[in-house]
Amino acid sequence: MVSLVLAAVADGIVTARNYFDSVSAVYGALRDYEADIDIKANKTTMKGKVSYKKPNLLRIDFSTPSEQVICFNGELLTIYLPGSSAILNQSVQNTNSGNANMATPQGLSLMSRYYSVAYLKSGTPVPLDDDAESPELVVKLRLSRKNTTEAFRYINMSVDPQSKLIRQLEGITPQGESFVFNFKNYILNSGIPDNRFVYDAPSSANNYNNFLFSE
Repeated sequence: MVSLVLAAVADGIVTARNYFDSVSAVYGALRDYEADIDIKANKTTMKGKVSYKKPNLLRIDFSTPSEQVICFNGELLTIYLPGSSAILNQSVQNTNSGNANMATPQGLSLMSRYYSVAYLKSGTPVPLDDDAESPELVVKLRLSRKNTTEAFRYINMSVDPQSKLIRQLEGITPQGESFVFNFKNYILNSGIPDNRFVYDAPSSANNYNNFLFSE
């Protein structure tokens, strides 16, 4: 066994855990980023633009559903649901748990802590979509939860092999439901101002405070 490990090191083989750590290091070095995002859950598709700024500011402006917003300013999570004319507010004491996006240093840190990591297929790039005419190549990782308290049983992570940026995350629940997050067209370290994460919701909407812990 020791000889196999030494041979792997000599050949420059990167373990899945080391590859995951290299992705985390890329996100840890970012000051900010923007990206197009689409989220697929069962038959529902949501599209928008995500903005992140270090250490924990996050905003998603949706085009589908139109005008829907998720915003976290480091202390308050706000979700505007235009179809219901509702504003959901949640004060967050632990800022690490308040980040709504897994493609951040905080999200990756939590995944590292609560999930084991392996290559889904191999450590070499494979097509993101096997059915695409011009396949986009990614490195695929599978994260498996270490205990039953995590919402996702598995998280499949597809990473661009050149940039080490996350291209896709697929969360699979114990019931087999799938939630897919796609990230495209990253803009890195553009100097996003703090006021991007100040959201003024429509005054006509109904406010529901601390909705996560309401009885």
